[in-house]
Amino acid sequence: MAQETERTSLTNSEVTAIAHLYRGEVYRSTIWRTRLDTTTNWAVVTLGVALSISFASPDASPLPLVLVGVLIIFFLMQEARRYRYFNVWRARARWMETHFYAPMLYDGDLHMEENWQKTLSEDYLKPKYHVSMMTAIGRRIRRNYLWILMIQSLAFAGKLAVHPTPVESLDQAFRRADVGPLPGEVIVVFGILYMISWMGIALWSDQNDKNRARGRGTDSSMG
Repeated sequence: MAQETERTSLTNSEVTAIAHLYRGEVYRSTIWRTRLDTTTNWAVVTLGVALSISFASPDASPLPLVLVGVLIIFFLMQEARRYRYFNVWRARARWMETHFYAPMLYDGDLHMEENWQKTLSEDYLKPKYHVSMMTAIGRRIRRNYLWILMIQSLAFAGKLAVHPTPVESLDQAFRRADVGPLPGEVIVVFGILYMISWMGIALWSDQNDKNRARGRGTDSSMG
């Protein structure tokens, strides 16, 4: 059986095609990057509205600061989903920069014996997400949403502590946190678990990313 012929170079037309392919991947990653910014903006705006309502008057309830957490989580899920798409286009563009443009500019040799072109072609033939949903959620928390969640939690604590008057006892703070039939103690404990959970996911994803990078031995890879 004849051995498979290994590619050692690209024709001019193939180089041109890859250049157009790279431009298309950059365009797609830019579009999806804009969509990521959109969901972050929605989360910031809704939190701002909740802050305005809760601190509008001394008698205003802190409940909007609790309910806005549902919307923030919804926007986080949407952004994580969009990030998984963005990560595909970004990874492909970065792969071409690392293995096509950089070697061509550095020494004029595409080093096709490393089979980088086969990795890229496999990603086109069998497209898949490069990161899990949980990893995407953790990355978005680390980049943006940890600050949003912290502001929400601090605003809720501040509402209980100083608005409408400085709190005089822990029991009074709990009574201010009451939501209908739910006692304030339950709301506060839920809020603490709420923050610990998201921070835990962020720390887990950070460690997971470090392990992935060590496993492949380089930061310039798919995913």
